[in-house]
Amino acid sequence: MNDRIRVKEVRVVGPDGVQLGILPIQEALEKAQGLSLDLVEVAPMAKPPVCRIMDYGKYRYEESKKAKEAKKKQVVIQLKEIKMRPKTDEHDFNFKARHVDRFLRAGHKAKVTMMFRGREVVHTQLGKRLLDRLAETLKEIALIEQNPRLEGRNMTMILAPRPEVRRAERAAAAAGSGSAGPTGGGTGGGAPAPPAGSPPGPRES
Repeated sequence: MNDRIRVKEVRVVGPDGVQLGILPIQEALEKAQGLSLDLVEVAPMAKPPVCRIMDYGKYRYEESKKAKEAKKKQVVIQLKEIKMRPKTDEHDFNFKARHVDRFLRAGHKAKVTMMFRGREVVHTQLGKRLLDRLAETLKEIALIEQNPRLEGRNMTMILAPRPEVRRAERAAAAAGSGSAGPTGGGTGGGAPAPPAGSPPGPRES
């Protein structure tokens, strides 16, 4: 960027996207400085390299803003854990099933851990039956990613949301993000889209 560009001549694109032709690097720098803007390499491997005259600070700010907006729309899948006992009663079973249901509908996976104490580990089939029942209860929204597996004194099962549940969650997240207007009471959408034909992202030289 600017005086760090180490070539004799560059192909220059003006701030409005108009081609200014191949210029000696010093002349290109003077044009940028005359507009109080920066000369930024956007295609360093081209022959000669392509540079654009732009406000680099503003460009970085807008790119950062777009990246943050994109990150908001991403769904981060987490693994939530629920613990149960072989002697879990009906009320507690339903309570924990509702928790797992909520995790799955939020697009997360659920690790269900059946904990055996003392001689309970001799009767692991009781815990497995409860895990199988939970999977059956939630079969409309859940897929079994890991079948019940005994690990020491615990038996674990992992449930994942069905694809249609994930799609619905992503759609809801996108709708929620899009419905939020800008601060200050405006009613419009987000920032205007960049003009067509914008060059690839610049690289500092």
